[in-house]
Amino acid sequence: MLKEYFGQLKEDVKCIRERDPAATSALEVLLLYPGLKAVRAYRKAHWFYKHDMHFIARYISQRAAKQTNIEIHPGAKIGKRFFIDHGTGVVIGETAEVGDDVTIYQGVTLGGTGKDVGKRHPTVGDGVMIGAGAKVLGPFKIGNNTNIAAGSVVLHEIPENSTAVGTPARVIKRDGIRIDNLDQINIPDPVQQEIDRLTKRIESLEEQIKSYQESRKGE
Repeated sequence: MLKEYFGQLKEDVKCIRERDPAATSALEVLLLYPGLKAVRAYRKAHWFYKHDMHFIARYISQRAAKQTNIEIHPGAKIGKRFFIDHGTGVVIGETAEVGDDVTIYQGVTLGGTGKDVGKRHPTVGDGVMIGAGAKVLGPFKIGNNTNIAAGSVVLHEIPENSTAVGTPARVIKRDGIRIDNLDQINIPDPVQQEIDRLTKRIESLEEQIKSYQESRKGE
């Protein structure tokens, strides 16, 4: 157990130094990065969880959540070289599965919808990046090497080698080919979309009223 734990810890520190230009040393990463602290606690808690010592597992995970504001359920399955950048507000549910070489940012939720039983949380493939504030909700898969834009809400499966944006998220690029005109900056605002829809409806009704009034003038 210890050999595996320290081997994974070494890989986690190395991947953070490679992906975060602000990381100046391995010691800084090891002692000062809340994302790494949360992952270290998760790996301990997960070992106890797998051996049916759920109270100890939850104690470790909840203590880490209070210290880092990152909540990872000990029942989740997380692969190698997992990087939580910044990390504040990250939540990972019990049945979530995360592959190798995944990066997620602050405010990300790998959660459920409350409608499923058993497998309730998403499965995230290898090499996935999930941007700040994104919510991935439900027991579906995010394919390998996919990017989820910041602020997106993902409610269905996303294929591998894709870029998905929006609320709800939809694929705009796959295998390097753009299939939609959206980009990660010009993500549609659902509130504004609804306002525009209502505005068009009001204009249509006003035209109908005007036509009706004109038809009644000759009576």
